[in-house]
Amino acid sequence: MQRDYLSQKVRGLHPSIIRQFFDIAATMKDIISLGIGEPDFTTPEPIINAGMQALRQGQTHYTSNLGVTKLREAICAHLFKLYGVSYQPDQIIITVGGSEALYLAATALLENGDEVIIPTPCFVSYQPEVALAGGVPVEVPTCMEEGFNLDIPAIEKAVTPRTKAVLVNSPNNPTGAVASRECMLELARIAEEHDLIVISDEIYDRLVYGVEHVCFSALPGMQKRTILVGGFSKDYAMTGWRLGYIAAPQELIKGMILIHQYTIMTAPTMSQVAGITAILDCEEHVEAMRKEYDSRRRLIVDGLNAIGLPTVEPHGAFYAFPKVSTTGLDESTFATRLLNEKKVAVVPGIAFGKAGEGFVRCSYATAADQIEEALHRIDQFVKSL
Repeated sequence: MQRDYLSQKVRGLHPSIIRQFFDIAATMKDIISLGIGEPDFTTPEPIINAGMQALRQGQTHYTSNLGVTKLREAICAHLFKLYGVSYQPDQIIITVGGSEALYLAATALLENGDEVIIPTPCFVSYQPEVALAGGVPVEVPTCMEEGFNLDIPAIEKAVTPRTKAVLVNSPNNPTGAVASRECMLELARIAEEHDLIVISDEIYDRLVYGVEHVCFSALPGMQKRTILVGGFSKDYAMTGWRLGYIAAPQELIKGMILIHQYTIMTAPTMSQVAGITAILDCEEHVEAMRKEYDSRRRLIVDGLNAIGLPTVEPHGAFYAFPKVSTTGLDESTFATRLLNEKKVAVVPGIAFGKAGEGFVRCSYATAADQIEEALHRIDQFVKSL
């Protein structure tokens, strides 16, 4: 009998439910997708031109492992301008999207058995990233009744001697919740009292609606405890460029850059050059996209509530998270039948942790007319049950 060559930690992983659904959807015609968390906007023209110019000028070679100096300088200035937090260029690593940044953080921090507290529902890769690094993900649920806000008492109760970090995402994927300053200050207190690192995934930081985004490392005393994950995919509609960054204390950067060197080496050069233009010259494009998302947000939330699918108003990112268990169906059955019967693709909430049971994620990063038609089909589906 042939031995099983896969490691135990890999055998313990499960395929992404999101990808399972959209592999099926890709084989169907006339699908309206409210599923993939990707802007429907094309990357702004100045960014495209900068990338093309970089290629034509022969900027097709490796960069420094840390990344292009001018881009790291621009990120430092950007974070200081927006949030008043001061980083130096050697505290920044340019990564292949935010996903690599999360991988670097988990791999550099965790020993086998170290625990990471993860408020859920959360992005689908958090638990697997922790597990692949040898850590133990500890889910702490949030609830609809509290607007999916962080449950600070539950987070503190979950801390054990093995806890090394808290992984928090605000604005949140999939709920759209944005943590308040008061809530973040309480999380900062927990981190200080229990000597924890906070991995703060702020990939949607510019996509907030009527509320403040709180940069965790800008809170008093927290820069030394924060691994800040950021990127260009969502705010600048640059998902395919695979460009992100990590900002952290120097001693953590020294560890993470070793992993980056031996696994990735550098992020794509032309993407880094384009990223400079994104930060320096594309503020009006970011604001135009944010305003359009805001309009779509109101459309989809009002529509879902009118259909009878209770939906908390999201204040960030581009997701609504309606409760579908009110229909008598569980989230996976609801999503499967909606896809097969009405050709609307949504993501079952269980993909985002146990706290997502009974919900589905609907992305409003798609055109308003498509959202309106999707709402019409969902309404028909719910009425047929």
